[in-house]
Amino acid sequence: MMAIHAPEGIARMTQTQTNGATRRTALITGCSSGIGAALARELCRRGLRVYATARRRESLAPLEAEGVIGLALDVDDDASIAAVFEAVARGSGSLDLLVNNAGFSQVGAVIDLTREDLRRQFETNVISPVRVTAAAMPLLRAAAVARGSAVVANVGSIVGLFTTPFAAAYCSSKAAVHSLTDALRMELAPFGIHVVSIQPGGVRSSFGRHAEAALRLPPESLYRPVEKGIRARAQAGQQGAMPAEQFVVPVADALLREPPPRVIRAGTHSRRLPFLKRWLPAATFDAKLVQMFGLDALRDSPRRSP
Repeated sequence: MMAIHAPEGIARMTQTQTNGATRRTALITGCSSGIGAALARELCRRGLRVYATARRRESLAPLEAEGVIGLALDVDDDASIAAVFEAVARGSGSLDLLVNNAGFSQVGAVIDLTREDLRRQFETNVISPVRVTAAAMPLLRAAAVARGSAVVANVGSIVGLFTTPFAAAYCSSKAAVHSLTDALRMELAPFGIHVVSIQPGGVRSSFGRHAEAALRLPPESLYRPVEKGIRARAQAGQQGAMPAEQFVVPVADALLREPPPRVIRAGTHSRRLPFLKRWLPAATFDAKLVQMFGLDALRDSPRRSP
């Protein structure tokens, strides 16, 4: 194994960790509900010191009552990110596991999305995990020196492997997360830091409700006749979805393995849909999605004048 030599600051944090408790420490973003909250509970149950974060600290009260440490974090704000890791440095001295889970889904046809819609989607889903990971590096390196390794896990999605109508902003953001995760895996390996891509299928959460709230459908949209299909896309991931409490058990198993796998897939259709995308003819796969979300009805509707 390659020796890792710690800079002075990291050596100090490592000494703090050695002199204190030896519990592993995890930090998870986006813990107000769903995957983030369930994973925080599961890791806490397994004995880790868990920092759960969300924009609104009060949303973390149920987790704090169970022994999780709650911290307010706006992942789109660098000052908020810095403050959180200062708190973790004071409380733990190192970080064994970082899970970048915070995100949302911008629903709407591509040509209906505004510049601001796209910027917000990529700011939160793509740029923020990079900035959070960069800010966590001193703590991750301290853990790698003390224990031999640390882990960064980025929550992507199976729709980062294929794209559906009316969710292109979200699908493309998750495809970008997968690509950045691949690069991080190679770039952080010399420092003893494993990087994992979590690719959920359907997992029960408030995600669909939030997607509905962010739905973009202007009055003049060409897609008004298929509004029902657009709203169905906002809720699609919740149909037959796996409970988050069930989803996180194999995910936690995999994250705590040494070494962890490069990719973790779980949840409803997490294997079936990528399999179909890979093996069905592209035209057949597209046609299924066109039909599923009602786009075929537009072929029979009156043509609008330019």
